Amino acid sequence: MTSAKKPPVDKPPVDLEQRLLLTGVGSFDWDLETGALTLDAGSLAVLDLRPDEFDGRVTSLQGRIPPEEAVRINYAVTEAAANGEDLYGVYFRARHRDGTIHLGHARGHIRRDDEGRAVRVLGILRTASDDGSELAAIDPREERRQGIALMVQGTTEALSRAVTVDDVVAVLSGASGLDRFAADGLVLGLVEGENLKLIALVGQTMQALDELKLHKFDQSLPLAEAVMTRQPRFVGSLPDLARHFTRLRPYMEHMRLDSAAFLPLVAQDRAIGGLALFYRGRKDFTDADRNLCIGLSGIVAQSLQRAMLFDEERDLAKSLQATMLPRGIPDVPDSEVAVRYHAAWGGREVGGDFYDVVTLPRGRIGLVVGDVQGHDTHAAAIMGQLRIALRAFAGEGHPPGTVLSRASRFLAELDTERFATCTYAQFDPATGIVRAVRAGHLPPLVRHVDRRVGVPRVPGGLPLGIATDFGMEDYPEVRLDLVPGETMVICTDGLVEDAGLDLDTGIRNLAEVMRTGPETAEELADHLSRALWERWGTGDDVALLVLRRLPDPGTPQEPRIHRYVHQADPEGLADARAALREHLAAWEFGEIADNVEVAAGELLVNALVHTDAGAILTLEVLSGPPRRVRLSVSDRSSARPRKRAPGETATSGRGLLLVEAVASRWGVEPRGEGKAVWCDFAAP
Repeated sequence: MTSAKKPPVDKPPVDLEQRLLLTGVGSFDWDLETGALTLDAGSLAVLDLRPDEFDGRVTSLQGRIPPEEAVRINYAVTEAAANGEDLYGVYFRARHRDGTIHLGHARGHIRRDDEGRAVRVLGILRTASDDGSELAAIDPREERRQGIALMVQGTTEALSRAVTVDDVVAVLSGASGLDRFAADGLVLGLVEGENLKLIALVGQTMQALDELKLHKFDQSLPLAEAVMTRQPRFVGSLPDLARHFTRLRPYMEHMRLDSAAFLPLVAQDRAIGGLALFYRGRKDFTDADRNLCIGLSGIVAQSLQRAMLFDEERDLAKSLQATMLPRGIPDVPDSEVAVRYHAAWGGREVGGDFYDVVTLPRGRIGLVVGDVQGHDTHAAAIMGQLRIALRAFAGEGHPPGTVLSRASRFLAELDTERFATCTYAQFDPATGIVRAVRAGHLPPLVRHVDRRVGVPRVPGGLPLGIATDFGMEDYPEVRLDLVPGETMVICTDGLVEDAGLDLDTGIRNLAEVMRTGPETAEELADHLSRALWERWGTGDDVALLVLRRLPDPGTPQEPRIHRYVHQADPEGLADARAALREHLAAWEFGEIADNVEVAAGELLVNALVHTDAGAILTLEVLSGPPRRVRLSVSDRSSARPRKRAPGETATSGRGLLLVEAVASRWGVEPRGEGKAVWCDFAAP
């Protein structure tokens, strides 16, 4: 007899987290920007934590990971991130709930954003055994010494990258700020005249001191006393301290802390502020603790002094630059103008970038953006003189080419070796005509109504000053046509140039940011500044001018649209026809869309083929009577189109015959230097 085979037993599935838990391994996810930490069941087991003891923050681990071990872990992550490494590993000691010390090991992978900044760590935690014997055998005194060294080194490296006072505050108040000092709370104050201003309150209960953010600089509070006497104060019992400083007593109940160190920040024999470190569970300070706190306060003081000096120099540079730029810009009828100047993050370095908006005769507006060579006070001084000269020449009503020719001659006669680049444009708000010239400068960019961005061909000439030296003061003028709803941007190269990018790539980036940016001039100027100038690292100053013709939608009874179609732009023709069909349907004229589209195609092609520039298409509803739709195509040629009778084999000449066949009537009107061909379509 053969025994029957037993049926296979269904084994319950075991997921990855359970497998890791069975082998004493857990995983973690640490957001370096917010400080949020995710631990699975395995990681909680390694640290001997119950789920209800962990709230998703790094501070929840303070009961399990001693301060010196937290410094070790933080230093390992910071060093790997600063060196561009993706992986790190670190041993650490964890204190379990029964008081015993266990050795653990963390291995993490650092994730970075598009700009290369470390933003996230993914990794595993495990209980270490034999492979950590060398670390476990370290003498406790030597281990503490190493912990102190790592703490000082990590703080020094983090603050060495801080440039401004805000940067210093960010280092102290960031996700790892308290870990660097092995503290549970931190307060940073700066001396401002007769007041001590608290600029950083870090820790879960530190907001209780928010009412003291600006208080008189006297001995009524321990931090102010430490700053005035330049002597640190170490307090093992905060309740005892509150009996001496009665003003502090109401806040002690909310802070729930045990001890504190109040440290003066002294730099070059001047007390510039104070640093307070608060601790939970500590009752006394050893000599080593006191020396460590004093050493850390010295590092913070030096960083703050350097940052304050930088901020003062930068404020001076910005103030000097502001005096050289126009205090206000005139209102432009039916248009919006926004200007921006951003100083480079270079201390006292002052750039030569400038802008101006000038009221001209016959209701026109002059738009100027330029850049004098160099980044110093001499460049700023020349910029101020050149801007005034350009304003004077433009205000006299000269053509754009003449304005730049005279400006070049003026700069050459200043007996300076500096040159300048410049783009100058005369804008007529009534017609939308822009006459632009440029001297070695970036061309303007135009965002059309359909949000496509173009870079008009403006040939330009040599930079101002150099053009006169070489006897080449001719600046060819180019006419641009802004239809209602279109936007023109002129800027200096600081907005598009970066050490790792060529100029063409920078201009393409600018065009893309313009395409996706907001509509209004002010909002677009801010959008460009945030997306580009701050992105490049603010290494160069920037002048930016945004001009937008306000949309002309007509009225609800007589709506209207405008489109500019460039030469040799098939996409522009297709987009224009699609826009016509879309708006006719919205206006309940869909039945005549085919006829309007045929006429528009013929008139646009005729204008683009027989003139040297683009054409403006306008579609509007005329309430009548009778109610009808009018299609108009304007160009720069004054030659009137003629209706012909082409032969059977002719390939052209039928355009106006088609227009006459599909439209109710058509005609030609002179428009400034050009003409407009129009045709009407009766309402169905």
